[in-house]
Amino acid sequence: MTNKTTVRNASCEDVRFILQCQLDMAWETEQFRLSEEVASAGVQAALNDKNRGFYIIAEVAGTAAGCLMITREWSDWRNAWIWWIQSVYVIPAYRRSGVFSTMYQHIRQLVHDDPESAGIRLYVDNTNQSARKVYTALGMNGDHYTTFEWMK
Repeated sequence: MTNKTTVRNASCEDVRFILQCQLDMAWETEQFRLSEEVASAGVQAALNDKNRGFYIIAEVAGTAAGCLMITREWSDWRNAWIWWIQSVYVIPAYRRSGVFSTMYQHIRQLVHDDPESAGIRLYVDNTNQSARKVYTALGMNGDHYTTFEWMK
């Protein structure tokens, strides 16, 4: 793709696009069918309350090509915020064209410019080798932590 990727903050008008990305990602990565009603309410909750997180949208030639969500975690060790990249999805036709890299660089600059923020984290499915390669190529490493979870 030769078109330049731009990044903008998501707005309430982006609910349908973000929701579809989440539905597609859940199926693609885990063959899991999200409840559209629950996921839609979750996306809308974040868009309506920045304390829950915020989304950015990547566009190529004015067309939405990907999105991700940022949530923040307080680090007492660093006395600063850690920004978590979550819900990353790039439309298949735009993969391997720098869309995620552009979103990542945008977030990295925001964190760099914010004196109250210390860094960026994300988690990735261990079997998602293509995503792991992208994150490694961007200078991130996955050697330090393993994420464990319990979900109700």
